[in-house]
Amino acid sequence: MTILGKGAAGTGKWVDDRLGSSNFVRRSLNKVFPDHWSFMLGEIALYSFIILLLTGTYITLFFDASMREVVYNGSYVPLKGVTMSEAYASTLNISFDVRGGLLMRQIHHWAALLFLASIVVHLMRVFFTGAYRKPREINWVIGTLLLVTGILEGFAGYSLPDDLLSGTGLRIASGITQSIPVVGTWAGFLLFGGEFPGTAIVGRLYAVHILLIPLLILGLITFHMMMIWYQKHTDFPGPGRTEDNVVGSRMYPVYAAKAGGFFFLVFAVLALLGGLAQINPIWLYGPYDASQVSAGSQPDWYMGFLDGSTRLMPNWEIHAFSHTIPINVMLPTVVLPGILFTGLGMWPWIEQWITKDKGYHNLLDRPRDKPMRTALGAMSISFYVMLLIAGGNDIIASIFSISVQTITHTLRAAIFIVPPLVYFATKRFCLGLQHADHELVHHGIESGTIRRLPSGEFIEETVGLPVPYQITLTGVEPSERPALHAGESPEGPGYGDKQLVTVHDGDPVLEAPRRPRGFFRDKTISRKEPVRPEATMPPLESSGKPRSQ
Repeated sequence: MTILGKGAAGTGKWVDDRLGSSNFVRRSLNKVFPDHWSFMLGEIALYSFIILLLTGTYITLFFDASMREVVYNGSYVPLKGVTMSEAYASTLNISFDVRGGLLMRQIHHWAALLFLASIVVHLMRVFFTGAYRKPREINWVIGTLLLVTGILEGFAGYSLPDDLLSGTGLRIASGITQSIPVVGTWAGFLLFGGEFPGTAIVGRLYAVHILLIPLLILGLITFHMMMIWYQKHTDFPGPGRTEDNVVGSRMYPVYAAKAGGFFFLVFAVLALLGGLAQINPIWLYGPYDASQVSAGSQPDWYMGFLDGSTRLMPNWEIHAFSHTIPINVMLPTVVLPGILFTGLGMWPWIEQWITKDKGYHNLLDRPRDKPMRTALGAMSISFYVMLLIAGGNDIIASIFSISVQTITHTLRAAIFIVPPLVYFATKRFCLGLQHADHELVHHGIESGTIRRLPSGEFIEETVGLPVPYQITLTGVEPSERPALHAGESPEGPGYGDKQLVTVHDGDPVLEAPRRPRGFFRDKTISRKEPVRPEATMPPLESSGKPRSQ
């Protein structure tokens, strides 16, 4: 052994003698992660956040979060001699005078968009597969909080340059704050440090953007990862996959190599976008002036639904007791998002109350097998899309030469008509896919062999589905599925009911849903245990065969 090797071994022994960490490290390195591609969506959010921290730290070194007025004398000639805030001037200096500054700004902005997009898509994957069910309700709430805090963080960072576009967004935020009854005007006065725009909002948003919300997001992500580590991953039904094991690649070396490579792939894509795709060119907007509003002002996509809901809301106000309550602003920007995000966070318990299903779930659902849940998700997405389209009604009107009023009135009707239609169509589509799957399980697939019966009739022989495909469609092993007789519909264990199947001495026995044994610990299948042949298949490495944990 080399001197370096002896030193490493000695250091490891010294640490282990005092911390007893060898068992923990061994268990951690043997942790198994599923190989399905959809689990990478959450990793994209994690890697985007890391890149946000790295690029944001670099930008912080050169940004001056002050609204003190200065006369610009930097490299950007069209704005030389223009009076602007120190925040806007320092952003221009980062873009044109700091080496790599513009690249870092654009990578940071693209990473913020990707961070929120990956959270949204990841939440959609969790929703449509039922991964939020017991015992993972807390992780679903954490994901909802990450979405909300990410939106607030994005808005705070978007407002820091103090350009005409971000200043317009702050003006809208001021109006939303003041629309809250009783406390609105006081809250707006305290937030902006006086009458809008005041002299303190950029500095306060800067502290929130680089300290408060990042620490909150970091804490939520840490807690989220700890919950995943403790509860283990969910997985899709397949050969060797049960409610109390995990099938996939071990943490070291396979998963670690995949995760490291994927991080650099995400970083490369963001670097490519930052270098080639221009975003938020604040020098084209000019410094913020409270007397001006930039034409065609559009927020980032994650705030677009609030803009759309405001544009669709009729101009309703309540005048009572010498006060005016502007519900045309408060309802779409305060009440609506409050209802949406509260309902989103409480959804696991709402579904438990509706379905009366309080069992533990570690195997995921296929969206088609839960048509009502899938239809509800599709309806919600269509509702969001309608609001997002409404947020750009002026741009659409300009491009297609259509009246803004026509677009607004059409979308006001569509917001009530399109989501129910999407719900109905999605549910029927899922039921149709279920029917097709049941036909495959019951009748098999065509073999291509034509046989003539004694009566003279010609029929095509069918063969059973491959076992892995059967397990994917039904969720259980073929040996555990009750036999079907002619004329029967495919029902029972493995066909969407809520019963679990265990095997005792080779005979399938139906049981009520229960908490699977060994759920909060990794279960290693031993050769001495009486298990099914699928449970002792070799590890899932490059060969594509499953390994159980």
